Amino acid sequence: MSRPRKFNEDDVLSSATDAFCVAGYAGTTVEDLMAATGLGKQSLYNAFGGKHDLFMRVFDSDVQDAVAAVDQALAESEGTPVERLRAHLLKLAIAVGTGDTMRPSLLAKATAELSRSDRAVTEGALKAFGKLEDIYYGCVVEAQQCGEVDRTADARALAEFFLTFTRGLEALGNAGVSSLKLRAAAITAVDVLPLLKPRATCAVTG
Repeated sequence: MSRPRKFNEDDVLSSATDAFCVAGYAGTTVEDLMAATGLGKQSLYNAFGGKHDLFMRVFDSDVQDAVAAVDQALAESEGTPVERLRAHLLKLAIAVGTGDTMRPSLLAKATAELSRSDRAVTEGALKAFGKLEDIYYGCVVEAQQCGEVDRTADARALAEFFLTFTRGLEALGNAGVSSLKLRAAAITAVDVLPLLKPRATCAVTG
C-alpha cells in the first residue's frame, strides 16, 4: 500500500515555477528544486518523475495561464475592443517594466533558453503563440465589425504584429528597459492601427 503524500501539490508546483523562472532550466539543479519545494530527492522523483518532467508540468501550466490572462483581458474587460487592447498593452508594459516584482514568464524564459534544443518546449511555445495570435485577431476583427478599425486592414497581419510586439515588450522589460519607455511604446503600438471614429455599438462590456 502506497504512503499518502504529505505535501500540497499546488504549493510544490508554484515553488518549482519560481525556481525555474529565476534561474532557467539549466541553471536550476535538483538540489535547488529540493530547497524550493521542501521535498527530498526521492519524493521529488516519485511524485513528478524528475527535473524535466517537473519542468514540463510547470511550463505547460504557466503557458495556459498566460494565454488565459490575455484572453480574459481582451474579452471580458469593459470598453471598446481598441480600449481593451490599449489597456492590456499598458498593463503589460507596467508589469514587465524595471523594478516590478512580478514573476518572469516561464514561456518567455523557456522559449529563449530551450526552443532550439527541446522539442516539447518548442511545440508548447508555438501552440501558445498560435492561441495568442488568435486572441489578438479576434479583438481586431471585433474592432473592425463595430467600426473602430478599417475593415480593409489585414486583421491577421495586425494580430501577428501585436503578438510580436508583446513578446518583444516582455523581452525588453526583462532586460531592464524602464516602464516609462515601455508604456510609450504600448501607446504607439495602438496608434498604428488604422483607426476610424468608433460607433456607439463598440462601447460594450465583455
